[in-house]
Amino acid sequence: MLIPFSMKNCFQLLCNLKVPAAGFKNTVKSGLILQSISNDVYQNLAVEDWIHDHMNLEGKPVLFLWRNSPSVVIGRHQNPWQECNLNLMREEGVKLARRRSGGGTVYHDMGNINLTFFTTKKKYDRMENLKLVVRALKAVQPHLDVQATERFDLLLDGQFKISGTASKIGRNAAYHHCTLLCSTDGTFLSSLLKSPYQGIRSNATASTPALVRNLMEKDPTLTCEVVINAVATEYAASHQIDNHIHLINPTDETVFPGINSKARELQTWEWIYGKTPKFSVDTSFTVLHEQSHLEIKVFIDVKNGRIEVCNIEAPDHWLPLEICDQLNSSFIGSKFCPIETTVLTSILHRTYPGDDELHSKWNILCEKIKGIM
Repeated sequence: MLIPFSMKNCFQLLCNLKVPAAGFKNTVKSGLILQSISNDVYQNLAVEDWIHDHMNLEGKPVLFLWRNSPSVVIGRHQNPWQECNLNLMREEGVKLARRRSGGGTVYHDMGNINLTFFTTKKKYDRMENLKLVVRALKAVQPHLDVQATERFDLLLDGQFKISGTASKIGRNAAYHHCTLLCSTDGTFLSSLLKSPYQGIRSNATASTPALVRNLMEKDPTLTCEVVINAVATEYAASHQIDNHIHLINPTDETVFPGINSKARELQTWEWIYGKTPKFSVDTSFTVLHEQSHLEIKVFIDVKNGRIEVCNIEAPDHWLPLEICDQLNSSFIGSKFCPIETTVLTSILHRTYPGDDELHSKWNILCEKIKGIM
């Protein structure tokens, strides 16, 4: 049963009724099942942060159910340039988010369910959560071959990954979240989670590729709505709580004080890109010059998402050394992103007004460099 999580419902759910300014962080009587009415990845990730940071989970576990519009979500210690096709994402309007937990990169859309299991640190148990999901699926389709693996994934028919896992363990609280593929756009998933960028060297956590499949490809009755209700029912039974899914608005400051600032932080360039572990790009490309191809070498060090070292080497007869050095210097300290490169190109043009040939070469170089960002 779906119940809007209004303040009226708070009165029924909470021990202390005087909580409008403090939400429900210490007042839940027992376990709780929440479902977001938002499909915004940043808002929903902010709910995870808020519950982890503010709720007293002692004897009061929480299951949070959420779905997002098309988004790619990378782990806390990952490199987005290594993990996904950023250019395609920009073209298609797909959001990029960095979560607080570790693990690999996942694609979210409305055909994917996200499940977050909140407990105290002592009660944290990923395998038990996955077994719960398996029981829920088999309650709907008893002959479904779904198993949890040692890597804490869920496999369908022993080979197709339908769920990946990540977690965050704090001082007192912990959460384990996982995806569940029901009717995700598999073609889009494959295209977006394939990095086209060459020559990246990094110690960032790398994702492990896997064959994936949707539950609805196996059984068309396993829609997101059916699976959500099945998981909620099994969770309620396992924790001996009411089988009610409470709908929440992740932007409601009366229930989640301070949550919008968390969502804003998750959207910042400094968090999404700036938290990328230090990496380097060592690559080359060719340009056409008088019916011959010239090799341009590029070496870039990136720290906190900004260019720390830049060394672009071009044949001196094509681009004079002093001009190349000026180009290298101009990149130092700038964000490793196409927009910043476009701005730098405009500044360089103003430095040498009227030199159309030089402008053309700079444009060629900058477009090539933007291609690796």
